[in-house]
Amino acid sequence: MSFTPNIQIFCCHYTSQQAIAEGASGLESDGFPGNATINRLPCSGKLQVSILLKAFEDGADGVCVIGCPENQCHNLMGSQRAAHRVLAVKKALAELGVEDNRIEMFHLERGFHPEFVQVAQQMDTRLRGMGPSPFHGENEK
Repeated sequence: MSFTPNIQIFCCHYTSQQAIAEGASGLESDGFPGNATINRLPCSGKLQVSILLKAFEDGADGVCVIGCPENQCHNLMGSQRAAHRVLAVKKALAELGVEDNRIEMFHLERGFHPEFVQVAQQMDTRLRGMGPSPFHGENEK
């Protein structure tokens, strides 16, 4: 059975700037998975645990958060806040008996397009190996 994961990527404006400028067709030609949706934020530190959990509730098989390097965040500590929130969701998933690596935090330099695409490809490969999220309803399988 073929499985195409629903990947939700939440990323900082600064780390996605170059990738977004290229547009969907440009990203796709560089190998960006068509099943990954980019949710752009002013800062990854704006993400709340509830938003990350809601992504799973709304059908995501995996969630990827991309922020600035830990000590180089444009908004001082935003990416560190995001990393702490991703860790909280990892713990919640583990407590529910769900693979905690369905969510991951990545720290990327501003505008490094190849790494942005590679992160999305990495999540796609990981999730294809894991299969659908256990949060999917029976009607979605």
